[in-house]
Amino acid sequence: MRYLSLIFTLIFWGITAMAIEKPEYHVLETHENFELRKYDSYIVAETEITGNFDDVGNKAFRILFNYISGANQTNQKIKMTAPVEQSAKKNGGEKIKMTAPVIQESAGDQSDRYVIGFVMPSKYTMETIPEPTDSSITLRKTQEKLVAAHKYSGTWSEKRYRKHEAILLDSLKNTGFQIIGNPIYARYNPPFMPWFLRRNEVLIEVERPASTPQYTNQTNN
Repeated sequence: MRYLSLIFTLIFWGITAMAIEKPEYHVLETHENFELRKYDSYIVAETEITGNFDDVGNKAFRILFNYISGANQTNQKIKMTAPVEQSAKKNGGEKIKMTAPVIQESAGDQSDRYVIGFVMPSKYTMETIPEPTDSSITLRKTQEKLVAAHKYSGTWSEKRYRKHEAILLDSLKNTGFQIIGNPIYARYNPPFMPWFLRRNEVLIEVERPASTPQYTNQTNN
């Protein structure tokens, strides 16, 4: 009975996770190790944290969760979405592009500054989104973009992320797509989700060369 209870619990949380709102995108092409996606514009609430790759997400999560829980100018509660975004800044303040879920980019230093963001529900605009009371949080609207997305499951360790980052980068070398952003680490599930059920992604903004053939398969997130 305990075993069946565990199975039903995991199924429930899996369905709940799939029901969480995510940024809108369309799959334009499917390649061996990645999808080419067209993302619509969306709003993200971000904060900067200093630390290492594996620790900064937890620190920033508390700050951003307080914001969506009502720590804003109108005391509104904002629904949680996915992914949480995390991107890194090089020492000296140079920003490294990233996104979506949790998204994380690393500059490979144990004392880097990272930008961690929560994607805001699509019903908000920059005029209607509640202003945070915490001055360390900023609101930003992204632009439409083409993204190469590589999915994988498992733990949130840097070692595992680096393995899949390398897979995506190697795959892009063979396609002719031009990389115009640094790799992004996207996490879509809460910490209590078992590691083998987690959805993780490496995302990289790209441009399509004129000579690259276009495929016709169309799917949504």
